[in-house]
Amino acid sequence: MTTRQRRRKPREETSAGGVVFRRGDDGPMFLLIRDSYRNWGFPKGHLEEGEDPDRAALREVSEETGLVVLRLTSPIETIDWHFRFRGRLIHKICHFYLMETPQRRTKPQRAEGITACRWASYAQASKLLSYENARVVLDRAHTLLGGTLAPAEAPAQAEG
Repeated sequence: MTTRQRRRKPREETSAGGVVFRRGDDGPMFLLIRDSYRNWGFPKGHLEEGEDPDRAALREVSEETGLVVLRLTSPIETIDWHFRFRGRLIHKICHFYLMETPQRRTKPQRAEGITACRWASYAQASKLLSYENARVVLDRAHTLLGGTLAPAEAPAQAEG
């Protein structure tokens, strides 16, 4: 048996989550969560047996953030990455969806290691996110929202 044959295949995991936004006075505000490692990201979690990714995304976002009024508006992106957990190589695939809520108040799911929820502008969220692949998802969500950094009715300011 060769070394290549002995090497174990990565365990496949599938998750779904959401980039939640609410309409703010200065443009869209995006919801970030902080995990037990103090990393900022988006709410997400494993699919249950037979569950569709869009339904799992709504369920996980609601569980992790306490938001109950969520409207799924569109798929954003499916990303994947590899990592090690307890010595085992994991290949994670995560489906992200754009979701809107009118709610401001959140409740982090501390039992799952969510230590905080925070609303942030696009620029703030881009700086706070801990992982590059999460920034890619945020950029795509921002583009789906028309790339607005400020309200549409605000006049553009000329430089100079």
